[in-house]
Amino acid sequence: MVAKLKELENHLWNSATALWGAIDPAKYKDIVLGIVFLKYLSDAFEKRRNELLEETKNPNSELYCETEEEREEILNDKDEYRSVGVYYIPEKARWSYLIEKATQPEIPKLLDEAMIAIEKENPTLKGVLPKEYVRSQIPPEKLGQLLNIFNNINYEDHIENKDESIGDVFGTIYSYFMRQFSQKLGQKGGEFFTPQCVVKLMVELIEPLEGRVYDPACGSGGMFVQSAKFVKEHRGKPLSIYGQELNPATVRICKMNLAIHGLPIDNIKQGDTLSNDLHKTLKADYIITNPPFNYNNYNSSELEGDVRFKYGMVPRDPNKPKSGNANFLWIQHFIYHLADKGICATIMANGSLSAGGKEGEIRKAIIEDDLVDCIIALPNKLFYTTQIPACIWILAKDKADPRFRNRKGEVLFIDARELYKAVSRNLNELTDEHIQKIASTYRSYRGEKGYPEYKDIKGFCKVATIDEIRENDYILTPGRYVGVKDIEEDSEPFEEKMERLTKQLAEQFRKSRELEEKIKQNLAKLGFKVE
Repeated sequence: MVAKLKELENHLWNSATALWGAIDPAKYKDIVLGIVFLKYLSDAFEKRRNELLEETKNPNSELYCETEEEREEILNDKDEYRSVGVYYIPEKARWSYLIEKATQPEIPKLLDEAMIAIEKENPTLKGVLPKEYVRSQIPPEKLGQLLNIFNNINYEDHIENKDESIGDVFGTIYSYFMRQFSQKLGQKGGEFFTPQCVVKLMVELIEPLEGRVYDPACGSGGMFVQSAKFVKEHRGKPLSIYGQELNPATVRICKMNLAIHGLPIDNIKQGDTLSNDLHKTLKADYIITNPPFNYNNYNSSELEGDVRFKYGMVPRDPNKPKSGNANFLWIQHFIYHLADKGICATIMANGSLSAGGKEGEIRKAIIEDDLVDCIIALPNKLFYTTQIPACIWILAKDKADPRFRNRKGEVLFIDARELYKAVSRNLNELTDEHIQKIASTYRSYRGEKGYPEYKDIKGFCKVATIDEIRENDYILTPGRYVGVKDIEEDSEPFEEKMERLTKQLAEQFRKSRELEEKIKQNLAKLGFKVE
C-alpha cells in the first residue's frame, strides 16, 4: 500500500508539473496545494455524509429517521460534521459539483467562489484558502485538467488499518507536494520547508509526548505534523500547538497542512517573531524550530530593552548590511519561552558555535548558565536551499530534571557529519538508521530507560564538562571534543590488494572502450564521424 501511495504521488506530481507552463513557481504552488486541500475537505465531508446517511437508515441508531425530511435535516446539520472535526462544505464547493464543471470556461471563478463559500461556513479557515484562480495565469482548460488529475485520488485504496484516516493519505500527498515545490523553488523553498529527515531527527531528540509545543519560525508546520506523529506512535497526549511565521502565504500553507492532518490551527500567528512576539506569555514544554540562517533583516532599535534578550544583542554596523545576524536573538527567544523543564531543538548555522566578538560573549554566558545540553554537527547538503554547514543546538532549562540523569555541568557533543546517504550530487539525507543512532546516543546520555549506558565514542560523541569548554574558549564545535576516529587497520596483504585493484581497473578500462565505441557508432548513424 505504501508503494502504491508513492506511485500515486509521483503520478500526481508528474501530471501536475506537465501543466505548469510559464507560471511563477510560487503561484503555481499555491494553486496546486489549494486544490489538494479542497479535494481533502470535500472527500472528508462526503465520507461523513455517507456515515450519517447510513445511520439515518439504521433503526438501532439514535439518528434513525422515518421520513426523508428528517433525513435531509440531519444530513444538512452542520454540527453533525463539526462535532467530529469535519469541515462543512456547501454544495457548490463540493468536489462532485466542481468536477462536473471542470471543462467549462468559468471554472476559475467557480473555484474562487468555492473557496470563499468554505471560509464563510468555517470561520477557523478564514483567510487560509487561496482565492486567486481567476487572477492566475492558468488557462481554464488547464485548471480543469488539474482538477481531473486530482480526481484520481481514492483515499480508501491507501488506508491500511483503523488507526489511519483520510487525513493521513491526503497529508502524505500534501507533504510530498510541499517537498517537491521546495526543491523547485530553491532559495525561496527553504523559507517554508525543512527536509523531513531533519525534522524527524529533531522530534526524536526532544520526544514531545504531551504539553505545549512551539515553533516561532514555523514555515509550513512540518515540526508540528511530525510531533503529532510521534505522539500517535508512542501513545502520548494531544499537543497544544503554537506557531508564528513571517510570510502570510506560508502561514496559509501551514494552516492547510495542519488542518489536513487534523491538528488545531487557532494558535498559528502571522508576524515577525523578533520584533512582534505574538505569544508573549507562552512557556513551552517543547520548542522545535529552524529559524532563517544568519537572518539579519530586523530593526535592532525595536528590540532594545526587550526582556527576552537579557544576554545582549550583537551590534549592527550601518555600513555593513550583513552585520549583526540574529542567531543569538533567536536562541535567547527560545530560552525565554521555555517552561521550567522545557527543552528546545533548533537548527543553526555552524558559525553560531565559534563566532567571536559579542556573539562569543553571549554564547559564553549561555554556557555558564548551563543551558546547552547537546550540540550535533550535521552532514553537509541536507538542505535544499543552502550549502551552509549546519548544526543542532539542544537547550534544556533544567538539566537536573528527575525524569532523566542529572547532567548539570555537562554538554554532549555528537559529530554526525559522516552519517548521510547521498541522494544526488547536491543533496544528502539522513536515513532512519542514522536518525536512530543519533537519537539513541542522546537518550543514553540522558539516562533514559531502555537505552544502554552512555559511553564516549572517539570521532563520534563525547560528554564534555563546562571546565573543558572553558579551556576551549567556549567554542562548541563538536569536532574539537570528539576527536578523530581511529583508522581501521587494513588487513589485506599488499600484493593481494594490488592484484585485486589491477583487475578491477582493467575491467573498468574494458567497459570504457566498449562505451566509447558505442557512442561513435551512434554518432555515425546520425552523420557525425569521430576521428
